[in-house]
Amino acid sequence: MAKKKIVHVLHSIGGVDVYLRLVLENMDTDLFENIVVHGTKDTNKPFFDKNGHEVKEYKVSIFRDISILNDIKSLFQTYKILKKEKPNLIHAHSAKGGIIGRITGRLLGIKVIYTPHAFSYLSTQNRVKRNLFLSIEKVLANGNSLLLATSASEKKRAIEAVGYKPKSVMVFNNCIEPITKTQPLLITKTWPEDYICTVGRPSYQKNIEQMIRVMYEVNKEAKIHLIVMGVGPVSGQLESVKKLIQELDMTNDVTLIKWTERTDVFNIINQSKFYISTSRYEGMPYSIIESLALSKACVVTNCDGNKDLIIDNYNGFVIENEDLKGFKNKILKLLSDKELLDKLSKNAFTSYSENYDIKKNIFELESIYLE
Repeated sequence: MAKKKIVHVLHSIGGVDVYLRLVLENMDTDLFENIVVHGTKDTNKPFFDKNGHEVKEYKVSIFRDISILNDIKSLFQTYKILKKEKPNLIHAHSAKGGIIGRITGRLLGIKVIYTPHAFSYLSTQNRVKRNLFLSIEKVLANGNSLLLATSASEKKRAIEAVGYKPKSVMVFNNCIEPITKTQPLLITKTWPEDYICTVGRPSYQKNIEQMIRVMYEVNKEAKIHLIVMGVGPVSGQLESVKKLIQELDMTNDVTLIKWTERTDVFNIINQSKFYISTSRYEGMPYSIIESLALSKACVVTNCDGNKDLIIDNYNGFVIENEDLKGFKNKILKLLSDKELLDKLSKNAFTSYSENYDIKKNIFELESIYLE
């Protein structure tokens, strides 16, 4: 049987980059040939398949921000690549990759699978932008594309808010390889032994300001350090977060860590007491899956993705968005009740092992590709 050729179109950063690499490194190379079309400035790390061979890649003018010139240019570049490669399927990832992949797929008559990794219209408070992004999603919905959600709640949103037909939406949960051991830190440790942590760039999505306010209230009753990882170049609210930390006199209570290797992230999560997330929206966050794989209970907001992974009072707690008091109380509860923390932590690993191990789940994605 001839291999099925799949072209992935994306701006390869953050969770989208993690998703693609995990998929490529676990897919059956006897059944599939993968090609990656991504931005010129997103990642310089090569992509590898299951056998350790480099995956063919093309770099085009895909950038995170809207740019009419670059966006049109990337459409023409991707069209030429697809016409040359003649794939059986396009897998388009996130907003920009989704637009380019679906338009070029429609022009060339190639089937498209689109994974939003959290819909772009959720990323802004600006009503005009929000309506524009949602309108684009609605125009491109259905047609020649199927939507492959990363969580059940993303599937629900696709049908109820964006207008996808139920038969056109499937789910392949984000999942990761087992974390059998953690590597020593590559960065210098500058924080105390006792801490809780999160991964997320200071942005509207991650709502780190809310987290700082929560920790300010927590530290009135029980001193505990907070580590925020992922403070990288795409951190629009970094100055706002730094200012709030200074205003609340929390400089010694919070450590902000820039982008670092995933091995460092695993090490820091593994040594933490538990994990927290104040996100306003998600697709299905890898950092929480990693925390579950490392047997860490999680205290999270009730948003898409978070609420799929965390079952209240089983492997953590789910708190309504902006509920500062609720967040504070659950954090204090876990800090003071070791028996409860141990129980939730044990359940955390069970939920990972049963649901989010890519070694067990990759065949589900392969079946979708083959269909």
